[in-house]
Amino acid sequence: MMLWLRSLTFYFFLFTTVTIYASVIVLVIPFTSIHTRYNIGVYWCRLALSALTLLCGIRFQIQGWDNIPRDPSKPLIILGKHQSAWETIAYPSIFPRQLCFVFKRELFFLPFFGWALASLKMIHINRGDRDNARAKVALQGEKTLARGEWIVIYPEGTRTPRGSFESYRKGGLRLAMSTHCDILPVAQNSGAMWPRNTVLKHPGMITVSIGPVMTVAGKTEDKLQAEVELWMETEMHRLDPEAYIH
Repeated sequence: MMLWLRSLTFYFFLFTTVTIYASVIVLVIPFTSIHTRYNIGVYWCRLALSALTLLCGIRFQIQGWDNIPRDPSKPLIILGKHQSAWETIAYPSIFPRQLCFVFKRELFFLPFFGWALASLKMIHINRGDRDNARAKVALQGEKTLARGEWIVIYPEGTRTPRGSFESYRKGGLRLAMSTHCDILPVAQNSGAMWPRNTVLKHPGMITVSIGPVMTVAGKTEDKLQAEVELWMETEMHRLDPEAYIH
């Protein structure tokens, strides 16, 4: 009963604060840059993570911090494991550069949150039209990297159940190869504390593991995909071994 109460209280806090912060972002659109509006969003992300710790007992730690490139102006594509909404809140708080997420266009339809998201000019795609989605990621991704933003792509395409494996899509790899951009793989066991498709939040420690930078030089698409998948899936078995016991 207490778990339900704490989880529902967190969602009430989340809904209330996202409405306030998103409204502020929308109201200041005529007077601010995308970078300023993004930073307002980052403040909300940090507030949400603090509330998650206070209300639900979910904390996080980072391993592999030194793997983040020291030059934040260098183009980078982050390929992340995607098990819950937690990482979409946490990544802007963790990484030192403005991030551009590749996300499904349906998020625009969410009141307040979707309106604020639209003002940040990130890359939205129609997952039902893969050909156009690939072309859009390639075209807008190149422009985004040229602006100095880091791109976040979840190569599985959507949130996946804890302990499962979905073959990685190649959009992020192709963008990295066409732009000669480095890849930073990231894994986290967020699904153990924040399972997808449920209200309940379980107390515990989420571990974010940031892997070594992977270069595209001299690699084929298949070789690069195998390298990314091997690191991320091996890391997930290490971070959350209970999820893989069948």
